[in-house]
Amino acid sequence: MKHFDVIAIGAGPFNLGFAALAEPLPNLRVAVLEAKEHFIWHPGMMLPGTHLQVPFMADLVTMADPTNRYSFLNYLKNQDRIYPFYIREDFYALRQEYSNYLAWAAEALDSVRFNHQVLSTSYSDGRYQLSVLTDTGITEFTADKLVIGTGTQPFIPQIVSDSAANEVIHTSAYMFNRDKLIAADRGRPQVTTVIGSGQSAAEVFLDLLRSLPEEDHLVWATRSERFFPLEYTKLTLEMTSPEYIDHFHSMPQEVRDRLSSEQKGLYKGINADLINEIHEELYQRSIKGAANVHLRTGCSAQAIDSSDGALQVTLLHERTNENLQFGTDNLVLATGYRAEIPSFLEGIHDRLKFLPDGRFNVDRDYSIGVFNDVFVQNAELHTHGFTAPDLGMGAYRNSVLLNRITASVAYPVEERIAFQRFGAAALDRLPTSASSTV
Repeated sequence: MKHFDVIAIGAGPFNLGFAALAEPLPNLRVAVLEAKEHFIWHPGMMLPGTHLQVPFMADLVTMADPTNRYSFLNYLKNQDRIYPFYIREDFYALRQEYSNYLAWAAEALDSVRFNHQVLSTSYSDGRYQLSVLTDTGITEFTADKLVIGTGTQPFIPQIVSDSAANEVIHTSAYMFNRDKLIAADRGRPQVTTVIGSGQSAAEVFLDLLRSLPEEDHLVWATRSERFFPLEYTKLTLEMTSPEYIDHFHSMPQEVRDRLSSEQKGLYKGINADLINEIHEELYQRSIKGAANVHLRTGCSAQAIDSSDGALQVTLLHERTNENLQFGTDNLVLATGYRAEIPSFLEGIHDRLKFLPDGRFNVDRDYSIGVFNDVFVQNAELHTHGFTAPDLGMGAYRNSVLLNRITASVAYPVEERIAFQRFGAAALDRLPTSASSTV
């Protein structure tokens, strides 16, 4: 039986960052267990030329420890690419290069163990006990603390009928189906539909717009009132800060949920340059006449069925209450991802904190443990706000976790970085009384 101070489950960017920041800390034994055989990061959306929506400093470690050897810049130096990156003068790393960087870090970190699938957890004798399936069979691990970083899963809405479930394509699997979607020799013009309005939907739509045969029809529909851009102004970015997390977390759950629904444009919008690229492509097509492209906003999908070899889509325009029904040969769903409670946690359910609706009750410093010994990564959107999936806040969260786990200041944590104050904070240095003269 192998014992560790901390076992982190899942080897996505956030737990890789945890491992990278934990490595230099003395006397801290960490293992990161990943079910997959090797590192892989959103392979189904690895479209050529796509890039991150956050600057490269949002890597595994830089915002906590700029000198750490697992920084993106050190990766570039190791790959003899730092000068080309410098000359490129672009803060936004290409998605493929960032994925390569993550794979490089995962391979170099001794604590990361691939092909280790956690089957179940329990607690006895003062330790968490994990049953783990490896390539040599089932192995037992124990740990004093756990960090759950299993990520979010592709979300397929319930409106997709059982008969259509195997025919729709989630954006997470787009690249695996792309060749079939854009094949030119299909005997007749086809209809391809994209539903959703975020960055992934826009990237897929533009790729299809540039790749489908011109005689095909391409539909892009969204429930949103517009194809809204990602809000990326400086004072808005200050909301990705420790003090805004303090403010958000302090509010009642019903207020948090309402704010989360209102703040989608802060993390689910489309990069403005990408919107402009799409418009330019549409404009160039219009020179030759009306293109077979159909954009619809304010339309929520009501039903997706399969009939007579084709998918049937029913949309409802929520302002006019009008239905739009049509058939489509191909359907790509950009319906996002949802956090799920891993089944392997069932054995320690009584040691975890939940809200009345069954979601994790995550405290300010990311613990869901009754005894503050189980933590989460990117499963706290409902309690901490839109910073949860933000790559740029990963190093901050890992600093908080490591400080809490080690009961020390392993990494200094900024408490206030914004010029603005959130909530009804007192006005600093304001005169005690104000007077006016006429």
